Amino acid sequence: MTKKAENVILGISVGDLNGIGAEVILKTFEDSRMLEFCTPVIFANVKTLSFVKKTLELTCNLHGIDSLSQLVIGKINVLNVWKEPYNIEFGKNDEAAGQYAIKSFTESVAALKEGFIDVLVTAPINKYNIQSEEFKFPGHTDYLDQQLEGDALMLMVQDDLRVGLLTDHIPVNEVSAHLTEELIRKKMLTINKTLKQDFAISKPKIAMLGVNPHSGDNGVIGKEDDQVVKPALKKLFEEGVHVFGPFSADSFFGSGQYEKYDAVIAAYHDQGLIPFKTLSFGNGVNYTAGLEAIRTSPDHGTAYEIAGKGQADHNSFKEAVYLALDVYQNRAVYKEISKNPLKIREKQEEKKYG
Repeated sequence: MTKKAENVILGISVGDLNGIGAEVILKTFEDSRMLEFCTPVIFANVKTLSFVKKTLELTCNLHGIDSLSQLVIGKINVLNVWKEPYNIEFGKNDEAAGQYAIKSFTESVAALKEGFIDVLVTAPINKYNIQSEEFKFPGHTDYLDQQLEGDALMLMVQDDLRVGLLTDHIPVNEVSAHLTEELIRKKMLTINKTLKQDFAISKPKIAMLGVNPHSGDNGVIGKEDDQVVKPALKKLFEEGVHVFGPFSADSFFGSGQYEKYDAVIAAYHDQGLIPFKTLSFGNGVNYTAGLEAIRTSPDHGTAYEIAGKGQADHNSFKEAVYLALDVYQNRAVYKEISKNPLKIREKQEEKKYG
């Protein structure tokens, strides 16, 4: 396998076969220009994807391979991670489809760990039909956090809007029990590092949303903001991490206040994702920050109701590909600068002044 320096090997897990995952993947690579700066390898089965391609009357060429050593730069590679046929029934919640989705995902994560692929983009799964004795995780992020080095943090991205989650897939009535100064510190340090190395922001400003309505109104509506959040943010700020808040969540986005910050951290899932998805209009990306490896995904689900009809919008998946590639390049630059900042600066000065 010969790899061009500028051509990133893009691993893709196929998601739920009865959903829109395969459709948005193939639609993204209908544009052959995508292959000029990345080489995709879809972890699935070439016959299965050929069926989807034919059903949706798509024209992209698929290149089936049985090992990553056979990968060809500039083609849409499909690694056959299973051999047996699967009868796709679009829109159906099927346990077998869930197991194929997880096989695709776990094989792609293994390839990411081994360095056979540079970045990973995951298509949507169904959190119900993926469960088994071998896979007992509520979703992608939790498995990635276990398998890859670092501390995973869900960060939703759309251009300059970045919304991270302090807690993610836990019930609302358990949020308060999970809220500690240690957790806030860990997540804030993670997002601060991510903004620097992955988004090329030298001095990031981070906003934290209050846990309770009106950030607790000085303890009248809950004490978590005063007793946990504020002390944690104060210590971080004193250490040079530019964190601000807690801010009242009900008006923070509607007033445009979020535009003053490089990232916003929400206390729990819906507090962050409802305003994010309202503002991003289907172009958002889910980025797993805090890991040594790079993983993104579209911000939508399996969309069974439109699966197989050719109606799926692939923009969010395409943006997930773009973000993965951007982060890959930003990390390369950050790593080089971190090695010898003086040398990099000298090169920049030479280029600027001749």
